[in-house]
Amino acid sequence: MQPFAGRAAVAGIGMTPLTRQSGRTELELATEACRAACADAGIAPSEVDAVLSYHLNDSAPVVQVARALGIDRLGWHNDLAGGGTQAASILGDAAMLIHCGLARNLLVYRALNGRSGKRMNTVSTGPQERFTYGMAGPIPMFALAATRYLHDTGLTAEHLHAVVAQSRQNAKTNPRALRREPLELADYLSRPYVCTPLRTVDCCQETDGACALLVSGVLDGPRVRAVVRGGGPGCSAMDRAPDVTAIFSAYVAPMLWEASGLRPSDVDVAVPYDAYSWLVPRQLEDFGLVTRGELGAYLLERRHAWLNPHGGLLSEGYVHGLNNVAQAVRELRSGGEVALVTGFGGSYGSAALLVR
Repeated sequence: MQPFAGRAAVAGIGMTPLTRQSGRTELELATEACRAACADAGIAPSEVDAVLSYHLNDSAPVVQVARALGIDRLGWHNDLAGGGTQAASILGDAAMLIHCGLARNLLVYRALNGRSGKRMNTVSTGPQERFTYGMAGPIPMFALAATRYLHDTGLTAEHLHAVVAQSRQNAKTNPRALRREPLELADYLSRPYVCTPLRTVDCCQETDGACALLVSGVLDGPRVRAVVRGGGPGCSAMDRAPDVTAIFSAYVAPMLWEASGLRPSDVDVAVPYDAYSWLVPRQLEDFGLVTRGELGAYLLERRHAWLNPHGGLLSEGYVHGLNNVAQAVRELRSGGEVALVTGFGGSYGSAALLVR
């Protein structure tokens, strides 16, 4: 067991509406989500003594957010560089600060105008003659890995459709979700490719919005049981890894089970990072929830309906994965016992287990 296991609780969650054009600054979005998380936990923002966030030079700095919240005496604070890899591991940073006595009530937030502001799925190529080939942004790189993974597993476009269509079905009753309409197979197949085999609907939503968590050592809520962060040979250049399909989960899953003392069969809430549809079966396999041989039938029979009950990043919206953590907290509050949440960045990433 990790020394901080069970010491920190996610006592509050807060989110802004998710939109495609917020018309607001990242500071305004972050402040609203943080105030909502504090209110959900039953404390005033002035009772917060630490603030953490992660960003890709597209957010509001923690000191500005603390000032806007009226936190007069700010203790430990950090702007962590990174995107989806931080979605789960930032819980570990928070839990370690609480375990070490450096914080009692700590805010974690992610705020971005990911559609109307800085967009992550575009790339500035400069003079065209300098970029005649290569990985022009994240989608081509992850499409390369997806192509190989589909070949190795025998999964097809029909299986990817099952992932996306189920996320829409799950989002149907979620008022926060940007995509709630059904997606039939014929409609899926008619959607244009961004980069084969990934169509537009295989990619997560570009979203404006913010999400915040109030992590506490003195308040009650779902407890942080274990958090791991790591990766393999492709950490710095996934497209040059010996196995391009070996994403973060291939490396962190064994670490997570060892650190937590739990098993895959203990998980009754799974909220995997689903920035691209093919990541869902890959993580099901890596975390030991489904064997490779069972994946095809498991997806087509929609036995994965229990994953991402809010619609995930494919349908609810994309707050760089922190909205998935918030959903895990909702599920544990509603009767779940053990929640798995993950953070993706290619060959490296993070995973956490929360318990009720």
